[in-house]
Amino acid sequence: MFGAGGGTSSYRELEETDVILLWGSNARESHPIIFHHILKGIRRGARLYVVDPRRTSTAQWADLWLGVRPGTDIALSNAIGREIIAAGLVNEAFVARATEGFEAYRAGVERYTLDHAEQVTGVPAAAIREVAHAYARADRAMICWTLGITEHHNAVDNVLSLISLALLTGHVGRWGSGLNPLRGQNNVQGGGDMGALPNRLPGFQDVADAAVRERFERAWGVPVPPRYGWNLTQMFDAMERGDLRALYVIGENPAQSEADQGRTVRLLEELDHLVVQDIFLTRTAQLADVVLPATASWCEAEGTVVNSERRVQRVRKAVEPPAGVRDELWIVSELARRLGRGWGDPTAEQVWDELRSLAPNFAGMSYARLEAAGGLQWPCPDETHPGSPFLHARLWAEPLEGPRAPCIPVQHDPPVEEPDAEYPFLLTTGRRLESYNTGVQTAAYASPLRRGEALELSPEDAARLGVRDGDEVRVSSRRGSVVAPARIDRGLQPGLVFMTLHFQDEVAVNLLTIDATDPKAGTAEFKACAVRVEPVRGGATAGAVAREVALGGRD
Repeated sequence: MFGAGGGTSSYRELEETDVILLWGSNARESHPIIFHHILKGIRRGARLYVVDPRRTSTAQWADLWLGVRPGTDIALSNAIGREIIAAGLVNEAFVARATEGFEAYRAGVERYTLDHAEQVTGVPAAAIREVAHAYARADRAMICWTLGITEHHNAVDNVLSLISLALLTGHVGRWGSGLNPLRGQNNVQGGGDMGALPNRLPGFQDVADAAVRERFERAWGVPVPPRYGWNLTQMFDAMERGDLRALYVIGENPAQSEADQGRTVRLLEELDHLVVQDIFLTRTAQLADVVLPATASWCEAEGTVVNSERRVQRVRKAVEPPAGVRDELWIVSELARRLGRGWGDPTAEQVWDELRSLAPNFAGMSYARLEAAGGLQWPCPDETHPGSPFLHARLWAEPLEGPRAPCIPVQHDPPVEEPDAEYPFLLTTGRRLESYNTGVQTAAYASPLRRGEALELSPEDAARLGVRDGDEVRVSSRRGSVVAPARIDRGLQPGLVFMTLHFQDEVAVNLLTIDATDPKAGTAEFKACAVRVEPVRGGATAGAVAREVALGGRD
């Protein structure tokens, strides 16, 4: 947030806050560790408000569930902001001292009345008002979000709208008040920290900053290009233009995880050269010219990992890797040697120490300190610093330290694809507790919880289609078609259907999803695409389904 590249708060603050606004996140299943802290907060008395198109297992714990239509998050957040302003609940002292752009924001949200927002979002006006007042009046309040708002074509604007709510109320920069993106996978935060971004060097330092580049150039002995690279979406666009002809993939399975899978696979197959470095022979690896078997970082190698609260922790080698498998650090170093750049044989600790010398956020985090403390939260600028449980206390300093935080008005922009007569349903995708991503790491393990892929739909839609639990249905979009069993879910609203991406080998859900992307972040709109649903061979009659629903159905 505000250029820091990480959430503002620590997990423990969720236990000690007064209001938690969980937006676009089924945290109980997608982030169970974080949800454990949320439950502690609830038991202490915190009120939980959940914004999600589905009434998930997380929403069942909420004081209030706001069943927003997919892709209308900005309309909802703007209405909350407008109500905070109209009700006189703005933290005026904080806004005047620590922010800029308030008047532009006020004008930008003026049209988002409670009634207007209800029409756009499907959330009752009374519910919007309740959330606005609860959040603004709380002594301490947290907003947490995840892929539910960032996997849209306007992902950045979605986040900006939430940041403005925190700035209106002063719910940032203090213990128990903050803004927190919940990272979707292990060490996603660490990847960004280490510079695995097209516009950042390690420590989220801007590659366009000449002083930053000079520091890295002195250490590395090579020039650093002063231009931003391509994100993944832009890389696939470059493949289609013929500007990108070779690809080196490390620990990623884009052949199954990217939207519009048919296009993705076609472009990968057309490359001149594809190298995949991974711990499994993924679908992407099966397309590769060269596969480099690598160690499992969580048990077969030394290193560090960073979680959603910016906590850097040590990872220790527990077992030897299988024969023929090499440590990823060795692989990269050996490639460099064979390409004429001898880096020697650095250890993980030596690489980390080099990072600490170049990225101020981590300067005080020696291996010894990480071991002794069990982890430290960045920024930690020197070895006497205790780490930073929360960020942006500077916004409360007198006088203000650093730049003001901007309130940036953004406008509602509906999904690129909306239901119509040909494709009358809106498909949204997500995760389940018992599985992980494209299933590469979880599909081989037996679990009494795992049920396989299914199209989840509301009882009303099932009755209309004449579909019962377990009946096969064909799901089609403008990009592809899949067949899956149906599963009736009372947490879904009519017109909305849900699938995961965990079983891509059996049901390739991403054949359906649209690759409309956010031009600022490059994220695809996995959470909203128009589909058609048709029963396959011998579906139940609508009357039978109606009787089943009336009797309680099957979940």
